Amino acid sequence: MVIPIKGIKDFKAKALQWAAEFDICCILDSNSYTDAYSKFDLAIAVDFIAKTEVSNFESIQEFKTKYPQNWIFGGFSYDLKNNTEQLHSNNLDNLDFPQAFFFVPKHLIIIKNEQIEIISESDKEIWKNIEETILTKEENTAKINIEARFSKSQYKHTVEKVLHEIAIGNIYETNFCMEFYALNCIINPLYTYQKLNKQSPTPFSNYFKWFDKHIISATPERFLAKRGDKLISQPIKGTAKRGITVTEDLEIINALKAHPKELQENVMIVDLVRNDLTKSAKKGTVKVEELFGVYSFKQVHHLISTVVCQKQEDLESIEVIKNTFPMGSMTGAPKIRAMELMEQFERTKRGMYSGAVGYFSPDGDFDFNVIIRTILYNQTNKYLSFQVGSAITYYAIPENEYEECLLKVKAILEVLG
Repeated sequence: MVIPIKGIKDFKAKALQWAAEFDICCILDSNSYTDAYSKFDLAIAVDFIAKTEVSNFESIQEFKTKYPQNWIFGGFSYDLKNNTEQLHSNNLDNLDFPQAFFFVPKHLIIIKNEQIEIISESDKEIWKNIEETILTKEENTAKINIEARFSKSQYKHTVEKVLHEIAIGNIYETNFCMEFYALNCIINPLYTYQKLNKQSPTPFSNYFKWFDKHIISATPERFLAKRGDKLISQPIKGTAKRGITVTEDLEIINALKAHPKELQENVMIVDLVRNDLTKSAKKGTVKVEELFGVYSFKQVHHLISTVVCQKQEDLESIEVIKNTFPMGSMTGAPKIRAMELMEQFERTKRGMYSGAVGYFSPDGDFDFNVIIRTILYNQTNKYLSFQVGSAITYYAIPENEYEECLLKVKAILEVLG
């Protein structure tokens, strides 16, 4: 069922409220950002024909094989790294997300170019239910007390330790992360997502409800996509604040494009991503399609590079993802040693933070984001968490890295009050 429509904004608000009533729903919103590789402007996947919670890539492949002609939506937690390397995750975890979770939606709504497609056996009934939805606005009323796992001095002291590891040659770059959290926190997850999406619209925004677990994300980053036999990765490394005036904004962009530390961290991750893609690529096809592209969002400017290749014909999509997971922008170089050290220096298990959410489509394509700029919420134990990190290289200054972290979570802090 395909319906042309003009009032997309009103329909979208009603559809999101309708979807959030189900135990499982996944909303992926591009927020009208132009992207050569996107299949849709908005996807709303609701309820399930089948679902799975697993702890390894092989089980995800088994689930995917059962439903080759279906859309499948889900997420990979960062801790699946332990399934691919001799690594572990023993830090504190109060969120309790599954390591991986996927579902075949019973109902799927896709919006593109002011057309709505409803993929469901009860498409007319769904259209009617959404049209008849009466919008309500359940705002967050309880005060949210945000705490930090690191004080500013503790954060800076730990960055000094990371810099020592770089100085003695154990690593060249890493992404060091810290958690902000709230105990006994009561929020309306959908309202919080809608407010965050308005405050910080991004091309890979998503809301994922998995029973009592919620992902509320304003991520700007694509981890990995497949279009035909082409693989696309778009790591972000390099961040600057937005200017108040057009002139100041241009000055900040020019400074970002010329900043040695920001360029260094970007090119290091590009090299890492190229190496990861080589494991899945036809020989000689890995190339950098764009280096140091400046992309501007409501809150920040970012340097984004695009690395592509042609996929080996005999490789399954899950194997391709496994070959590149976790994403280079959230790990470091050398990748395994960086992950080992961050487990040592960080105080919280990453879980879904720096994991990925996305979909597999019936035509064999897939697209997954990077879970950053994201609120994670366990509604049962009332635990709310958001983590933030920055790239630490030889030229990193602890004070500057701390300020960059605060800039990245500015929108979340404003949304949570």
